[in-house]
Amino acid sequence: MSEKTWHQLSAEEVLQSLDTHPEKGLSAADAAKRLEQKGPNELTEGKTVSPITLFLNQFKDFMVLVLMGATLISGMLGEYLDAITIIAIIIMNGILGFIQEFRAERSLRALKELSAPHAKVLRGGEIEQVPAKELVPGDIILLEAGDRVPADIRWLTANNIYVEESALTGESVPVRKATEALGHPDVPLGDQRNLGFMGTLITMGTATAAVIRTGMETEMGKIAGLIESTEEMETPLQHRLEQLGKILIIVALALTVLVVIAGILHGQPAYAMFLAGVSLAVAAIPEGLPAIVTIALALGVQRMIKRKAIVRKLPSVETLGCASVICSDKTGTLTQNKMTVTHLWLGGKLMEVSGEGYTPRGEIRWEGKTADVRKDQMLRRLLQSAALCNNARLIQEATAPAKGKKEKGSEEEGEWRIAGDPTEGALVVLASKAGLSPASLDGLYRRVKEFPFDSDRKRMSVLLEHQGGRLVFAKGAPDMLLDKCSYILWEDKVIPFTGTLRQKVMAANEGMAKSALRVLGFAYKEIKPSEHCEDSDTAEQNLVFVGLSGMIDPPRREVREAISTCRKAGIKTVMITGDHQTTAEAIARQLGMLPGNGLVLNGTQLAAMSDEQLENRVEDIYVYARVSPEHKLRIVKALQKKGHVVAMTGDGVNDAPAIKAADIGISMGINGTDVSKEASALILSDDNFATIVAAIEEGRGIYENIRKFIRYLLASNVGEILTMFLAMMMGLPLPLVPIQILWVNLVTDGLPAMALGVDQAEKDLMQHKPRAAKESIFSRRLGWKIISRGIFIGVCTLGAFWITLQTGPDGDADTLMKAQTVAFATLVAAQLIHVFDCRSSRSIFHRNVFQNKALVFAVLSSLALMLAVMYIDPLQPIFKTVDLGLKEWILALVAAGIPTFFFGIGSMVSGTKKKRPPLVQSGAASGKKAA
Repeated sequence: MSEKTWHQLSAEEVLQSLDTHPEKGLSAADAAKRLEQKGPNELTEGKTVSPITLFLNQFKDFMVLVLMGATLISGMLGEYLDAITIIAIIIMNGILGFIQEFRAERSLRALKELSAPHAKVLRGGEIEQVPAKELVPGDIILLEAGDRVPADIRWLTANNIYVEESALTGESVPVRKATEALGHPDVPLGDQRNLGFMGTLITMGTATAAVIRTGMETEMGKIAGLIESTEEMETPLQHRLEQLGKILIIVALALTVLVVIAGILHGQPAYAMFLAGVSLAVAAIPEGLPAIVTIALALGVQRMIKRKAIVRKLPSVETLGCASVICSDKTGTLTQNKMTVTHLWLGGKLMEVSGEGYTPRGEIRWEGKTADVRKDQMLRRLLQSAALCNNARLIQEATAPAKGKKEKGSEEEGEWRIAGDPTEGALVVLASKAGLSPASLDGLYRRVKEFPFDSDRKRMSVLLEHQGGRLVFAKGAPDMLLDKCSYILWEDKVIPFTGTLRQKVMAANEGMAKSALRVLGFAYKEIKPSEHCEDSDTAEQNLVFVGLSGMIDPPRREVREAISTCRKAGIKTVMITGDHQTTAEAIARQLGMLPGNGLVLNGTQLAAMSDEQLENRVEDIYVYARVSPEHKLRIVKALQKKGHVVAMTGDGVNDAPAIKAADIGISMGINGTDVSKEASALILSDDNFATIVAAIEEGRGIYENIRKFIRYLLASNVGEILTMFLAMMMGLPLPLVPIQILWVNLVTDGLPAMALGVDQAEKDLMQHKPRAAKESIFSRRLGWKIISRGIFIGVCTLGAFWITLQTGPDGDADTLMKAQTVAFATLVAAQLIHVFDCRSSRSIFHRNVFQNKALVFAVLSSLALMLAVMYIDPLQPIFKTVDLGLKEWILALVAAGIPTFFFGIGSMVSGTKKKRPPLVQSGAASGKKAA
């Protein structure tokens, strides 16, 4: 039986296809045989990697191999402290990588926990409770409110059955299920009302159903397969660091070999040049780079925790910084996931209702004035119907009293929630805002009988006693309710319901529906003493129509501003939801997410498109409605093929495959399922879309800090190598001895580089577009800055060395040692001045030098280390240094300041600033909205 046709079959055809009986089910023998054929009803995890293998895989990275080589070289030089430090860095990175990957592998385990542990099943006509993993296609199961659906099923009987499917389909409210066959073959998952799906939760009613799919063949199993088969993308940071490591090792070794060869050709001892060359290689290879990156990311993570974002994978912080598209789920992410009445229509008047969520505070206003429920009979009747024809309850959670003086409004601290159907809950909140809560009416009205909602009548009514009389209150779908109304309450008077008035009501209904509001109609009647109301047919005749209510799951208040910030930062936001197209489009327009020429696509249209067609149009589409998990995955991959760095947010099981496939997956911490959290790299602890903006800012800042560190480190290394290379080419003595080279490396690559890696971001960070996914780490003139500053540092250091060398006779050992000490002081000072220049994309004069206090402290510490080897007598013989006088210090400091101040003054004189790339409004292509 093809999976696509189950919803098209009648209940009898389903039973026939499964070869089962609705009242007896399968026999024990038949069930055992089918279990052997189909396998257990559980999700498989596929091939697993042992923790040991996972840990060893962390040491295959290219930079790790480079670090191991640096460790060997340091050990050969006797620099055991450096060797131990490098080994510690390697192990730390390996442990962090192992933890991240091990946690990611738990996605499927979390998914398995959504499966029901037991199920009530008919076996040979007897009701048995069996483990859910023993269910087979053809089993007849019994379900009731509170049960989790144990497999994919076809409903056989449905007594007022509602199922919470938001984790799978994105539907914002529980779905009412039915047993009728559906005619069209291509019905979206959320509209397959005669089917139930593994892992979803029954919130109301009782039912019997036939199992049609088990295990990995279920919709939940398909998601498990997608998670298992989806490969996680390498982050831009990981790619760039690997790229940088390869470049550095090749360039450093090549230049080092040239220095050694040049020195030997100019008469330097081979052994001395070998040691100098190896020292240069150790200094040139940035063994501190992974450590600085890890520290920068870790501190960024700590800042993000304070901003309600929890990072599960360190590189994801940086990746989010270059995101060009954010794909967001609607329900609970962009919206509050709390149905709220926003409009009322009464007697030709459209009223607005204020207030957010389930908090029963707000106003009902018309033409700018607050409506008075005591004077407005139409409004009072509608609110009475909303409150009394209702089974939901509004509950305020208890909150521990705060210490000290009780603040004004502290009675609102407890969070409000709904017990019951969300739609009815929205009506209770509406009535409570006007002071007509069900609790306040209980003493005045007594319920005698209820005629519950069902899919045929599409309405609910209650019979009440009030002050010796009886009343009926009813609510339901407007078109079905109007058929039962003979009168209408108009201008506080009951008058006949004429055709003209009916047209006005239907026009109001259509207008509210087009605004994506869920519309309900309300009616009532007073029962005469002689009138009988034994059934719904008599109770619901000759009703008085009162008005309409329109409700919606409203957008989060802060999301519109967050989307605006994303637009200014050149980031496109896309809504991907399982909800209806009209609702999704309306929410997108309210949030400013959908431009005038933006496209809206539904799941049926998307399914009809090839991957190539989707790729050609994906940049023009801003809203996807009624989509399935496979669709979300296709959308993410299509955007990635167009060169976008994609962030995917969501909270449901259905979001997990796309979350994992995206460049960075973001899940919701409060309403998110464990599956989505385990598949994600970032969790929003407040479920707030606006928190993503903070994460983007942190990500961009961290990446820029890494670029600052690389700029500083490589310019310094170029200066060191060039100093040695030019000296060898000119036939000069060694400007620096090997131990000085290693000490320069230690002094400048330590604390200053670390402090630079956590520098404050520049003010215009969020005012330019994201960097391209394939952008080189040396782009935006970084390569030029490294080379130009490095050349100046090398030339100035060599110049100070040569000038000092000329003060004494040729070949004098004392003069050479003084010149080498001057070169040592010049090189260190030049790098420590240059570190402040690296803080700005323009020059040293464009930022407050003392803003980064950690950097100031680090520079002072490095200066102290430099002075220690120059002026502490026991250290001088080891580091081949001598005391310097005032004249030598003036020379060293002037030469050290030239590289930074030359470019800084040049920038100020020319008045040039680094031009940012113009903002790009992503996806601003022309086109008409899809039907």
